[in-house]
Amino acid sequence: MKQRVAIVQRDIVWSDIEANLEVVERMLSGVKADVVVLSEMFQTGFVTNPQGVADEGRTLKWMKRVATQLDAAVVGSVAIRQGEEYRNRLYFVKPDGESLYYDKFHLFSVGGESKHFTAGRERVVVEWRGVRYLLAICYDLRFPVWSRQRGDYDAMIYTALWPKVRREVWRTLLRARAIENQVYVIGVNRVGEEPTGLVYSGDSAVIGYHGEAVKDMGDEQGVAIAEIDIVALGNFREKFAVWRDADSFELK
Repeated sequence: MKQRVAIVQRDIVWSDIEANLEVVERMLSGVKADVVVLSEMFQTGFVTNPQGVADEGRTLKWMKRVATQLDAAVVGSVAIRQGEEYRNRLYFVKPDGESLYYDKFHLFSVGGESKHFTAGRERVVVEWRGVRYLLAICYDLRFPVWSRQRGDYDAMIYTALWPKVRREVWRTLLRARAIENQVYVIGVNRVGEEPTGLVYSGDSAVIGYHGEAVKDMGDEQGVAIAEIDIVALGNFREKFAVWRDADSFELK
Protein backbone atom coordinates (compact mmCIF):
# COMPACT_ATOMS: atom_id res chain seq x y z
CA MET A 1 0.00 0.00 0.00
CA LYS A 2 1.24 3.44 -0.95
CA GLN A 3 0.23 6.90 0.16
CA ARG A 4 0.87 10.30 -1.39
CA VAL A 5 2.16 13.02 0.93
CA ALA A 6 2.20 16.71 -0.06
CA ILE A 7 4.60 19.00 1.80
CA VAL A 8 4.08 22.78 1.60
CA GLN A 9 7.09 25.08 1.99
CA ARG A 10 6.68 28.83 1.83
CA ASP A 11 7.40 32.23 3.30
CA ILE A 12 4.88 33.36 5.95
CA VAL A 13 3.18 36.75 6.25
CA TRP A 14 3.91 37.79 9.83
CA SER A 15 0.86 37.54 12.15
CA ASP A 16 -1.68 37.82 9.31
CA ILE A 17 -3.92 34.76 9.53
CA GLU A 18 -6.23 35.68 6.68
CA ALA A 19 -3.43 36.44 4.23
CA ASN A 20 -1.60 33.20 5.00
CA LEU A 21 -4.69 31.04 4.63
CA GLU A 22 -5.45 32.62 1.27
CA VAL A 23 -1.92 31.97 -0.02
CA VAL A 24 -1.87 28.36 1.15
CA GLU A 25 -5.27 27.65 -0.38
CA ARG A 26 -4.08 28.92 -3.76
CA MET A 27 -0.97 26.77 -3.52
CA LEU A 28 -3.05 23.67 -2.79
CA SER A 29 -5.41 24.13 -5.72
CA GLY A 30 -5.44 20.90 -7.75
CA VAL A 31 -3.13 19.01 -5.40
CA LYS A 32 -3.76 15.24 -5.34
CA ALA A 33 -2.56 13.66 -2.12
CA ASP A 34 -3.67 11.62 0.87
CA VAL A 35 -1.99 13.92 3.40
CA VAL A 36 -1.06 17.61 3.15
CA VAL A 37 1.50 18.82 5.69
CA LEU A 38 2.00 22.51 6.52
CA SER A 39 4.62 24.10 8.78
CA GLU A 40 4.45 25.00 12.44
CA MET A 41 2.26 28.09 13.00
CA PHE A 42 1.80 28.29 9.24
CA GLN A 43 -0.78 31.06 9.54
CA THR A 44 1.17 33.49 11.78
CA GLY A 45 4.87 32.71 11.96
CA PHE A 46 6.58 31.75 15.23
CA VAL A 47 4.83 33.80 17.91
CA THR A 48 6.26 33.18 21.37
CA ASN A 49 3.76 35.60 22.93
CA PRO A 50 0.37 34.58 21.49
CA GLN A 51 -1.79 37.18 23.24
CA GLY A 52 -3.87 38.89 20.59
CA VAL A 53 -2.60 36.56 17.86
CA ALA A 54 -3.81 33.13 18.98
CA ASP A 55 -6.40 31.64 16.68
CA GLU A 56 -9.98 31.46 17.94
CA GLY A 57 -11.15 28.76 15.53
CA ARG A 58 -10.80 30.42 12.12
CA THR A 59 -7.90 28.21 11.07
CA LEU A 60 -9.49 24.94 12.15
CA LYS A 61 -12.64 25.75 10.16
CA TRP A 62 -10.44 26.53 7.16
CA MET A 63 -8.53 23.24 7.55
CA LYS A 64 -11.80 21.28 7.65
CA ARG A 65 -13.05 22.96 4.49
CA VAL A 66 -9.79 22.44 2.60
CA ALA A 67 -9.51 18.82 3.75
CA THR A 68 -12.99 18.17 2.34
CA GLN A 69 -12.19 19.92 -0.94
CA LEU A 70 -8.95 17.99 -1.43
CA ASP A 71 -10.21 14.67 -0.01
CA ALA A 72 -7.01 14.64 2.03
CA ALA A 73 -5.96 14.98 5.64
CA VAL A 74 -4.55 18.46 6.35
CA VAL A 75 -1.89 18.80 9.05
CA GLY A 76 -0.49 22.00 10.55
CA SER A 77 0.32 23.71 13.85
CA VAL A 78 -1.72 26.59 15.27
CA ALA A 79 -1.27 28.82 18.32
CA ILE A 80 -4.59 28.48 20.15
CA ARG A 81 -6.14 29.74 23.38
CA GLN A 82 -7.73 27.19 25.69
CA GLY A 83 -9.34 28.86 28.68
CA GLU A 84 -6.57 30.92 30.27
CA GLU A 85 -3.81 28.88 28.62
CA TYR A 86 -2.16 28.91 25.21
CA ARG A 87 -1.14 25.81 23.30
CA ASN A 88 0.98 25.15 20.23
CA ARG A 89 -1.46 22.64 18.73
CA LEU A 90 -0.83 20.39 15.74
CA TYR A 91 -4.13 19.54 14.04
CA PHE A 92 -4.66 16.45 11.90
CA VAL A 93 -7.92 17.16 10.07
CA LYS A 94 -9.63 14.49 7.97
CA PRO A 95 -11.99 15.11 5.01
CA ASP A 96 -15.04 14.01 7.01
CA GLY A 97 -14.42 16.84 9.48
CA GLU A 98 -12.83 14.75 12.24
CA SER A 99 -10.02 16.76 13.83
CA LEU A 100 -7.41 15.14 16.05
CA TYR A 101 -4.59 17.05 17.67
CA TYR A 102 -1.28 16.94 19.48
CA ASP A 103 -0.16 19.73 21.84
CA LYS A 104 3.57 20.39 21.71
CA PHE A 105 5.34 18.61 24.57
CA HIS A 106 8.84 20.11 24.32
CA LEU A 107 8.40 23.88 24.43
CA PHE A 108 11.36 25.87 23.10
CA SER A 109 12.43 27.53 26.35
CA VAL A 110 15.56 29.01 24.71
CA GLY A 111 13.28 31.14 22.53
CA GLY A 112 10.77 32.00 25.26
CA GLU A 113 7.97 29.66 24.15
CA SER A 114 7.63 28.09 27.60
CA LYS A 115 6.90 31.50 29.18
CA HIS A 116 3.56 31.85 27.42
CA PHE A 117 2.52 28.37 26.28
CA THR A 118 1.43 25.34 28.27
CA ALA A 119 3.01 22.03 27.25
CA GLY A 120 0.96 19.05 26.16
CA ARG A 121 1.27 15.77 28.03
CA GLU A 122 0.22 13.10 25.56
CA ARG A 123 2.02 11.36 22.70
CA VAL A 124 -0.41 11.10 19.77
CA VAL A 125 -0.56 8.59 16.92
CA VAL A 126 -3.21 9.04 14.21
CA GLU A 127 -4.31 6.33 11.77
CA TRP A 128 -5.28 7.48 8.29
CA ARG A 129 -6.04 5.28 5.28
CA GLY A 130 -3.97 2.43 6.69
CA VAL A 131 -0.95 4.50 7.77
CA ARG A 132 -0.16 5.35 11.39
CA TYR A 133 1.35 8.82 11.91
CA LEU A 134 3.15 10.01 15.04
CA LEU A 135 2.61 13.76 15.45
CA ALA A 136 5.42 16.06 16.62
CA ILE A 137 6.41 19.73 16.47
CA CYS A 138 9.81 21.31 15.81
CA TYR A 139 11.80 21.17 19.09
CA ASP A 140 10.48 17.63 19.70
CA LEU A 141 12.94 16.55 17.02
CA ARG A 142 15.83 16.93 19.47
CA PHE A 143 14.40 14.38 21.91
CA PRO A 144 14.61 10.80 20.58
CA VAL A 145 13.03 9.05 23.58
CA TRP A 146 9.76 10.94 23.07
CA SER A 147 9.47 9.72 19.49
CA ARG A 148 10.90 6.24 20.03
CA GLN A 149 9.27 3.51 17.98
CA ARG A 150 7.00 1.29 20.07
CA GLY A 151 5.59 -0.66 17.17
CA ASP A 152 2.71 1.80 16.95
CA TYR A 153 3.50 4.03 13.96
CA ASP A 154 4.78 3.93 10.37
CA ALA A 155 5.59 7.59 9.70
CA MET A 156 6.47 10.59 11.79
CA ILE A 157 5.35 14.17 11.04
CA TYR A 158 7.46 17.09 12.26
CA THR A 159 6.01 20.52 11.51
CA ALA A 160 8.61 23.17 12.28
CA LEU A 161 9.91 26.72 12.20
CA TRP A 162 13.60 25.82 12.27
CA PRO A 163 16.04 28.68 11.57
CA LYS A 164 18.84 28.53 9.01
CA VAL A 165 21.55 28.95 11.65
CA ARG A 166 20.73 25.41 12.85
CA ARG A 167 20.09 24.00 9.40
CA GLU A 168 22.43 21.03 9.64
CA VAL A 169 20.89 19.97 12.96
CA TRP A 170 17.47 19.81 11.29
CA ARG A 171 18.73 17.85 8.30
CA THR A 172 20.74 15.43 10.41
CA LEU A 173 18.08 14.71 13.02
CA LEU A 174 15.35 14.07 10.46
CA ARG A 175 17.50 11.31 9.04
CA ALA A 176 18.50 10.00 12.44
CA ARG A 177 14.88 9.64 13.55
CA ALA A 178 14.01 7.75 10.36
CA ILE A 179 16.95 5.36 10.67
CA GLU A 180 16.73 4.60 14.38
CA ASN A 181 12.96 4.04 14.30
CA GLN A 182 12.75 2.39 10.86
CA VAL A 183 10.00 4.75 9.70
CA TYR A 184 9.32 7.46 7.18
CA VAL A 185 9.88 10.98 8.52
CA ILE A 186 8.05 13.99 7.09
CA GLY A 187 9.59 17.31 8.07
CA VAL A 188 8.05 20.62 6.95
CA ASN A 189 9.76 23.94 7.59
CA ARG A 190 9.45 27.45 6.11
CA VAL A 191 11.63 29.81 4.10
CA GLY A 192 12.01 33.58 4.38
CA GLU A 193 12.75 36.00 7.19
CA GLU A 194 10.75 37.16 10.21
CA PRO A 195 10.66 40.75 11.55
CA THR A 196 12.63 39.33 14.49
CA GLY A 197 15.56 38.79 12.11
CA LEU A 198 15.37 35.00 12.07
CA VAL A 199 16.05 33.53 8.62
CA TYR A 200 14.69 30.16 7.51
CA SER A 201 16.27 27.95 4.85
CA GLY A 202 13.44 25.48 4.37
CA ASP A 203 14.87 21.98 3.80
CA SER A 204 11.43 20.43 4.07
CA ALA A 205 11.78 16.75 3.22
CA VAL A 206 10.34 13.28 3.27
CA ILE A 207 12.96 10.86 4.54
CA GLY A 208 12.82 7.11 3.91
CA TYR A 209 13.48 4.42 6.50
CA HIS A 210 17.03 3.96 5.18
CA GLY A 211 17.73 7.64 5.87
CA GLU A 212 17.60 8.69 2.21
CA ALA A 213 15.65 11.72 1.00
CA VAL A 214 12.57 10.58 -0.92
CA LYS A 215 11.92 14.29 -1.50
CA ASP A 216 14.02 17.31 -0.45
CA MET A 217 12.76 20.81 -1.28
CA GLY A 218 15.93 22.71 -0.41
CA ASP A 219 15.05 26.40 -0.26
CA GLU A 220 12.33 26.34 -2.94
CA GLN A 221 8.82 27.55 -2.25
CA GLY A 222 5.96 25.37 -3.41
CA VAL A 223 4.25 22.03 -2.95
CA ALA A 224 6.16 18.77 -3.36
CA ILE A 225 4.66 15.30 -3.55
CA ALA A 226 6.33 12.17 -2.18
CA GLU A 227 5.09 8.60 -2.10
CA ILE A 228 5.52 6.40 0.95
CA ASP A 229 5.28 2.62 0.61
CA ILE A 230 4.00 0.91 3.75
CA VAL A 231 4.29 -2.62 2.33
CA ALA A 232 7.96 -2.07 1.52
CA LEU A 233 8.47 -0.58 4.99
CA GLY A 234 6.91 -3.63 6.66
CA ASN A 235 9.03 -6.01 4.59
CA PHE A 236 12.19 -4.11 5.55
CA ARG A 237 11.31 -4.22 9.24
CA GLU A 238 10.88 -7.98 9.08
CA LYS A 239 14.05 -8.54 7.06
CA PHE A 240 16.22 -6.23 9.18
CA ALA A 241 14.45 -6.45 12.52
CA VAL A 242 16.65 -4.28 14.72
CA TRP A 243 13.56 -3.41 16.77
CA ARG A 244 13.77 -6.82 18.39
CA ASP A 245 17.01 -5.76 20.08
CA ALA A 246 15.77 -2.32 21.20
CA ASP A 247 16.13 -1.06 24.76
CA SER A 248 13.30 -2.42 26.88
CA PHE A 249 12.90 0.35 29.47
CA GLU A 250 9.71 2.38 29.39
CA LEU A 251 9.39 6.14 28.88
CA LYS A 252 8.78 7.76 32.26
